[in-house]
Formats: sequence, C-alpha cells, structure tokens
Amino acid sequence: MPFTHLDSKAAPIRLWGDVDAVEPQARAQLYNIAELPWVHGVAVMPDVHFGIGATVGSVIAMRGAVSPAAVGVDIGCGMTAQRTSLTASDLPDDLGRLRSDIEAAIPVGHAMHANSVDAKGLKTGLHGWHGFWSAFSDLAEPVARRVEAKAMKQLGTLGGGNHFIEICLSDSDEVWLMLHSGSRYVGNALAQHHIERAKSLPHNADLPDPDLAVFVADTPQMEAYRRDLFWAQDYARRNRAVMMALLRKAFQKRFHKARFEPEISAHHNYVAEETHDGQDLLVTRKGAIRAGAGDMGIIPGSMGASSFIVRGLGNAAAFESASHGAGRKMSRSAAKRRFTAEDLAAQTEGVECRKDAGVVDEIPAAYKDIEQVMAAQSDLVEIVARLRQVVCVKGLWPPPG
Repeated sequence: MPFTHLDSKAAPIRLWGDVDAVEPQARAQLYNIAELPWVHGVAVMPDVHFGIGATVGSVIAMRGAVSPAAVGVDIGCGMTAQRTSLTASDLPDDLGRLRSDIEAAIPVGHAMHANSVDAKGLKTGLHGWHGFWSAFSDLAEPVARRVEAKAMKQLGTLGGGNHFIEICLSDSDEVWLMLHSGSRYVGNALAQHHIERAKSLPHNADLPDPDLAVFVADTPQMEAYRRDLFWAQDYARRNRAVMMALLRKAFQKRFHKARFEPEISAHHNYVAEETHDGQDLLVTRKGAIRAGAGDMGIIPGSMGASSFIVRGLGNAAAFESASHGAGRKMSRSAAKRRFTAEDLAAQTEGVECRKDAGVVDEIPAAYKDIEQVMAAQSDLVEIVARLRQVVCVKGLWPPPG
C-alpha cells in the first residue's frame, strides 16, 4: 500500500494506513515532531496511536540529535520468536499444565528471581557478560544506585502491561515460542531520568511539546544518554534471551525431543545509527521494527488475533521500518469500562490464558485489526509465517485467586 504525505510545513511526514483513523491527538504529535529543527523525516506506521511526546508507531530520523521520548520509556522493548521441531499433534489437549510450567519458570508482573540468574548457564548465545555488568557502574549515578538491587534479579523476567509469552501454531501447524518484553525497571528509570534532564536544557525552552526535548550531538548530556541508552537496549536483548532460555528449558521438560531453530529477535523501542538519503542519522523507532531488505521481524497481534513472522523489504521511504503490532485503539481504562470478563472469554476462545477481569484491558477488541495493519504495509514487509496463539501468559500482576 502506498504511503500518504501529511501536509507538513517542516520535515516530511509519510503515513502508511488510513489517515482518517489517526486520532487528532496523535496527528498533532506528528506535526509537533516534524517541526523540530533536527528532524530529517518521519515515517508513520499503520498501528500509530497517541503516546507521551511522540506517537507510538513512528520512526523519526534526526540529524545530530535524539529525543528520549521518541524512543519510549521501556528502552529496548521488543520481541523474540523461535520455531521448534514440534507440530500441533505433539501438544496435549489440555494446555493448562504447560501454561503453569511457564508461569513457574518465568516471573511476571512485579515478581523477580530470588537471586541473579546464572545467565551463562542458560546458554543464551550472548557474550560479554562480565563487561556488560561492569558497565553498570558507569550509568547515570542516581539511577544506578536506585536500581542496582533489582537489575540482576529482573534479568529474565516478563514485567507487566502488554508483555506476554506465547506458544503459537503456524498455518502449517508448526509450534513456535514467542515473547514480548523490554528492559524492565532499569530501562524505564534511565529513560525518565534523561527525559527530565533534556527538558532542563536551554535549547529546549521553546518546543511545541516539552516532552519532545532533545539532546544534541557533541555535548556531555548526549554522550551520557547514549551510554545509558545502548546499555539498556543490550539489557533488554539479554532479558529476552534469558527468558527464551528459561522457556526452552520448561518446554523440554515436557517435550524431551523438542529441537529449536535460531531465535528471531527485534527491538521496537530503540535508537540506531543509520544512513538514509545519503545522510548519517539517528533513527528512533517507537513502536516500530527495522525492516531492511532481508531483516527478519515479528509483528504480533493481540491475545486472540494472528501474529506474523516477517521479512523486511527495505523500503527507503519508511527508513526501512515496519509496524510493531496491532496498536491500541482505546485506552486501558476505556477497555475496562466497555468490556467484561465474559467478553474476554469469548474473544480468546481456544487460547489457554487468563480470562478474568484483571486482564480485560488487554482484550483483543482494544487493539486495531492486525489484518488491516498488515495490508497497509505490504510494501514494507513480506509475511513468512502466520501464527495463532494456543497458550498466552500475560505480564499482569497479581494473578487471580
């Protein structure tokens, strides 16, 4: 589907999807972003919706600057998926025990491991653990001091909100493992620290939205942010790798012959240094994945909708990006007012998951239609596999009962 140019007087805004479906608040945010003097261009994904400072579902390419709010507060949030050697016929009819195994192996919500996870023993394939942890002391001092006790115990935990762990089946009945999480409390704390620090800088005094405050190149503030940002992105990547190792371990206890293909992993709240239109740029993807030619990615639906394994097509107009999922179409509070646990049970029929009032805000109807989202970005990615959930563990706390 071709993109639509929004009528911006500043940097170009290219939108994939229905312009009329973008809520006024989100549209106002896009224009505010485009007016920043450092912005080279904005690509808007079909799952776009209102966020803090910058919309969720936007890709912002900047020259010599970056806005922490355009990354999102869960730095490095993203997806990991892995195909197994199993098929649907290998799974039991009653998936409740498998769900219980996962919930016992991986803490959710505010829960964490009693002690730091022996990450090396989990054979995550990620190297440099000593250097990774030794760099912790270099993070923003007030944040590092506050989060140090949590950081190691939260590695390999799901967190809350819309984070999830799923067992899925492809259209050809292959069994897939999939999960969604980020940098946990440490990334959020670093993001909040730097957003407030950016707001205090003189060059941000007259912005259309204070939450869009930026750091500019060749300043101590930018260097400090980049150091903390890239560490948090690495933490998020390692967090998902440890969780996936724990998930495989739990899976193999029940399915001894299971084998696993290499992981597919992709951030969707992050910053990357990239070259576009012949310029070296800092590209923030807030609710978007990189979709360079041949890049593998994951675009999830909701608890009762399809998810997709995709391959990027390298569309330059979108800064080689694609959407990160279906995107919310109503707030959590609105979903709770409108829907009941009975609605949730009906919309997640056939999925082994929580179906109580505590997760009604994650009901599929609170999200955009993933089929429409995928149709709107057919020039950004090609579909490799369509997945449907059969087990879903939500990162919400506390559990019922």
